[in-house]
Amino acid sequence: MSLALWTFWTYSFFGYLLERGYAAAAHGAQQARKGFLLLPMCPVYGLGALAVLALPAALTDGFWRSALWGGLAATAVEYAVHLAYDRLLGVRFWDYSHIRGNLRGRICLPFSLAWGLLTAAGLPPVQAVLAPALAAVPPPVTYAALLVFTADAVTSLRLLRQARDPAVLSLRGLLAA
Repeated sequence: MSLALWTFWTYSFFGYLLERGYAAAAHGAQQARKGFLLLPMCPVYGLGALAVLALPAALTDGFWRSALWGGLAATAVEYAVHLAYDRLLGVRFWDYSHIRGNLRGRICLPFSLAWGLLTAAGLPPVQAVLAPALAAVPPPVTYAALLVFTADAVTSLRLLRQARDPAVLSLRGLLAA
């Protein structure tokens, strides 16, 4: 259980860094966050990583099989998370409707292909280094991190339900709230 939590948190943080890097490289305006947390985490990445890591070994044996099934798993998670954000919180953190090959603005072919390549090329070597380190985290540290994460999630959910705008989770949005 502890390893799954730390895996989720770590990949959620890596996803946050990836989002910031992508926004900087694309010279995009400051994008809305991809997750409901105030902490620098995008839970869709953590959930996607867990889904890919849970795939049977037979589906991830080899680069192209891993790219196909990893990309499909990550894309399914992205669709489900977007749907949950939209239906349960009334907010949209991302919208791919302007990109060709999208499905209701929730997922799109270019990013699905990127998730596939990222899971096949990046996940195995990163996970090989991370898993032993994350498994060694002492339980008291895990409990403390879980308390912080839970407080953050509850606060973020309240803010989003009231504002119905992901911008409320930015520093500027918090100051205005």
